[in-house]
Amino acid sequence: MSDTNRVFLLAERPDGRPDEDTFELAERDVPTPGPGEALVRTLYLSVDPYMRGRMDARESYADPWGVGDPMEAAVVGEVVESNGAGLEAGTVVTGELEWADYATAPGTELYPIDPELAPISTALGVLGMPGRTAYFGTKEIAQPTAGDTFVVSGAAGAVGSVAGQIAGLQGAHVVGFAGSDEKVQFLEDELGFDAGINYKATDDYGAALDEAAPGGVDAYFDNVGGPITDAVFTRLNVDARVAVCGQISQYNATELPTGPRKLATLVEKRAAVEGFLVGDYQPRFEAATRQLGEWVQTGDVQYRETVTEGLENAPDAFLGLFEGENIGKQLVKVAERDV
Repeated sequence: MSDTNRVFLLAERPDGRPDEDTFELAERDVPTPGPGEALVRTLYLSVDPYMRGRMDARESYADPWGVGDPMEAAVVGEVVESNGAGLEAGTVVTGELEWADYATAPGTELYPIDPELAPISTALGVLGMPGRTAYFGTKEIAQPTAGDTFVVSGAAGAVGSVAGQIAGLQGAHVVGFAGSDEKVQFLEDELGFDAGINYKATDDYGAALDEAAPGGVDAYFDNVGGPITDAVFTRLNVDARVAVCGQISQYNATELPTGPRKLATLVEKRAAVEGFLVGDYQPRFEAATRQLGEWVQTGDVQYRETVTEGLENAPDAFLGLFEGENIGKQLVKVAERDV
């Protein structure tokens, strides 16, 4: 085990889009676990769009990071040392830890994962927070049924790709917005979407929707917001359901733009729009993960991971999310697992 621990700190609060100056890579001593804690060596680190909000000082559903403080992420790691944490050395766990080679956490906040069920990286993707977000947002809020048209924005990302497949399993006609021809091909050829729309290659989202979903939209899973959502709202059917998961198109805006007023559509169509946080469903995480695991094992749900090598490249992986560089779950591989 190394004596030096690299850890990323929030160097400054970004004004608009973050850049390399937002991050500082510091070297510190490897921490010692306190009573009830374990020392964990990071194997995989997750970067996610919601982290952008934690870089600002404003109040949100996730507490902001302080300038100079370590940044945090969902991590898959290996227990190196346990100080009464109830975990044996070598146990593979997941938890909310620092962007670092090593970190400590209470044993009660670390969750063992089964390496035999699926690759351990999936605990940060299809079998982790993104997969559960897709599961509850689709099943509980959007509620697609056989014959419905289900539209998802950010469809080639970690959440959208799973949401669309779950809707397809319910018998829905699935349409996904994504940002390249490669991603559209991924949706249609690998995931079984009925249609994909490359939003970067069309000037008229509404016309593209009319072609892909001529009968209108019964359920919408929104990861993006902005003009795509404006176009979808004008094509909602009566009693449509909208699950608002994220608004990545707005995260770096210094002033929120005022778009077309679409709320009148909700009156006319008697549509329901509900924002949600996956943490609200925490008591049901185990059941959702079990169902997702079954779908992955049977091949009913496919997944892809975009893996960046090296902790030092974590900022590039994070910034790439806002350029649409990833397909599926964006991960940072920090170390190999000891076997």
